[in-house]
Amino acid sequence: MEQERSLEEGALSNSKEEGDSLSSDNESAFSISVPFLQKVIAEIFGTYFLIFAGCGSVTVNKSTKGTVTFPGICVVWGLAVTVMVYSVGHISGAHFNPAVTISFATCRRFPWKQVPVYIAAQVLGSTLASGTLRLLFGGGLELFAGTIPAGSNMQSLVLEFIISFYLMFVISGVATDNRAIGELAGLAVGATVLLNVGFAGPISGASMNPARSLGPAIIANHYQSIWVYMVGPICGMITGAWAYNLIRYTNKPLREITKSGSFLKSIRMNGSK
Repeated sequence: MEQERSLEEGALSNSKEEGDSLSSDNESAFSISVPFLQKVIAEIFGTYFLIFAGCGSVTVNKSTKGTVTFPGICVVWGLAVTVMVYSVGHISGAHFNPAVTISFATCRRFPWKQVPVYIAAQVLGSTLASGTLRLLFGGGLELFAGTIPAGSNMQSLVLEFIISFYLMFVISGVATDNRAIGELAGLAVGATVLLNVGFAGPISGASMNPARSLGPAIIANHYQSIWVYMVGPICGMITGAWAYNLIRYTNKPLREITKSGSFLKSIRMNGSK
């Protein structure tokens, strides 16, 4: 049941479905199975619609002098994440975010060899969505839907780290723990995004997603402080994923966990189950 309702379900390379469709030669990094191709396409579509809706709300709000309003932008981002998780979560895992993909890989919940392809798909989807918005509304910097720190770079970096940690902690709890109510995972993740955008948006832009910041930056050729939105979310989400692994349930006594190997190694093995 855990795999059926996990956001990372589509990302498990050793699932029975995919294994049955692959020949022994497909173990190489250059082999592409149909199920994996479907996952990649789902990530492109999912990221595209997420960025188109979220950044679209920012662009429309600027072009119409505040019609959407800031609370409206928050709701759009939260709802966009929710609906896309329920739409393709069972196919690709609904990452839509390079930081999420990397975090799952560090916890051995996603194969490292698929990480570059997933990241490329996510950045492609974000760039295509940003390009579509530019065609529709023009390319003036006054309509730029990317993320730029309102204060100092360090302030935004710390804020991005914290809200990304928070988001990944929630994702790990509702999507990778079989004790959670998996059917509500999309709502929990979407609500977390809404909350984060609500209080961090005016300061850092509340990116939480390198692809979300990189797509608009590529289209507008505007890379101001882009490193903040690469480092902050990735570091925050990796830390958030491992923080949840520290509290993940185990019925083993501490002496059994620590008697062989390091404590972190035992946690990693337990988290991969």
